[in-house]
Amino acid sequence: MILTTTDVIQGRVIDSYLGIVTAEVVYGSNFLRDFFASIRDVIGGRTASYERLFEEGQRKAFAELEQRAARLGANAIVGIEVDTGTINVDQSGVLILITATGTAVKIK
Repeated sequence: MILTTTDVIQGRVIDSYLGIVTAEVVYGSNFLRDFFASIRDVIGGRTASYERLFEEGQRKAFAELEQRAARLGANAIVGIEVDTGTINVDQSGVLILITATGTAVKIK
């Protein structure tokens, strides 16, 4: 399956548009990861644990997007957008949300 952020696939013709597909991945906050991230905020630098979390989340969101598009009979997804956000659960934590959305298509 071809996944792309563009609305066309160079050299290919979109035969039919099958619908919008969306995949969501949600992670709970982790005390240890949050603690080390707060230290990085003070001393500067990148927070590798969160970078790995977002990389993994994007991989999982793309895999889910592919599965949902395949159920529609698609062989490609165009116009993919990835969004991240947080959901405040209560005073004790935050959930991290990674969403991928695109258009499932059938290409020749």
